[in-house]
Amino acid sequence: MDDDAVAEYVEDARSTIEAAPQMDEANTKAAILQSFLTLLDWKIPENTQLEYSVKAFGRTYKVDYALVLEGTPVAFLEAKGVDTPLNDDHEEQLSSYMSNKNVNYGILTNAEKYRFFQRRVTGSEVSVRRVGTADLEALEDRSTLLEAYTKDDIESGEGREKLERINELREAKGKLETRKDELARELVEVLIEEVSGSIASLAESESKELIDRLVTEIEREIDSGQNERRDPEGTETLRDRYSDRNDSTGTEYLIAFANGDDLIAEFRGDQQAETFVEAVDYLVREHSIVSKIGEFPYIPGRTRPILHEGASTDGIEMVQPREITGGYYVETNLSSVQKRREIDRLVDHYDFTVEFDGDW
Repeated sequence: MDDDAVAEYVEDARSTIEAAPQMDEANTKAAILQSFLTLLDWKIPENTQLEYSVKAFGRTYKVDYALVLEGTPVAFLEAKGVDTPLNDDHEEQLSSYMSNKNVNYGILTNAEKYRFFQRRVTGSEVSVRRVGTADLEALEDRSTLLEAYTKDDIESGEGREKLERINELREAKGKLETRKDELARELVEVLIEEVSGSIASLAESESKELIDRLVTEIEREIDSGQNERRDPEGTETLRDRYSDRNDSTGTEYLIAFANGDDLIAEFRGDQQAETFVEAVDYLVREHSIVSKIGEFPYIPGRTRPILHEGASTDGIEMVQPREITGGYYVETNLSSVQKRREIDRLVDHYDFTVEFDGDW
């Protein structure tokens, strides 16, 4: 899944919604959701049928979009208007459509909220389960889930494998959370028996933290498919390159400005937003980025400002503004992909480059 393409879709959709927050279903489909289908590589009319007939509850209904391979629907997308909150009845409606047509993939959305479903057959039992949810902005952090619903993944069978992996991880996460105390005790007993009773107190303090870390890593893989946080062996990382400046704090996020191999400035921390703000503040303070941007407010492809002289403009408020040098404000309510993209855009005004390390 192309991160830039997802980010562009999110930006365009958010701008459209903010301009018309009470869009009905017809306008939502035309203005936003056809682009969502394109993002997943489904094209009208090549492999997408509109208003596909399906029987449910003794009547014939129309599914908004049937995604078709070799003449057979393999996924349904049921659309609601931005003006319509999703509810359980909508889920039941989509589940019935999927069950009646033996369709294994389903998406329910009103363009702001996205719910993803899978039809599963276990022995004689057939069920439709929700496998994931996301707000519009969160789509940028749901690459694995989105990929599972692309044309290529459904056609190749990889989509099914990815969803099964997500289901397995969710079940594992649930067991770790509900049996945390029991599992921690068992882990301590094994370590005492196999290693030494002298480590009992250390094992007790670490066992629950280990389970918490496992839950965090499972959540990471469910969201983004990243089940390996280390770089491949032999790959030089940003931290390696500037190791003489590195410390032992174990920070998660790093932004570095460099001219070739020469480090100009770096910003590190265990909070993504803090690191982002420090980097923007540096560009304002040391490189006069304000004069490079031109007219304020700075709104690159959005309807709310990213950088401005105040926390609002024309009645549009920043969601999480942070004040920086010179009395300027920077928006921090951005996904990781958006933060990276905004830094990239700002650095485009200079000859030096930017690199990122950590969980961006």
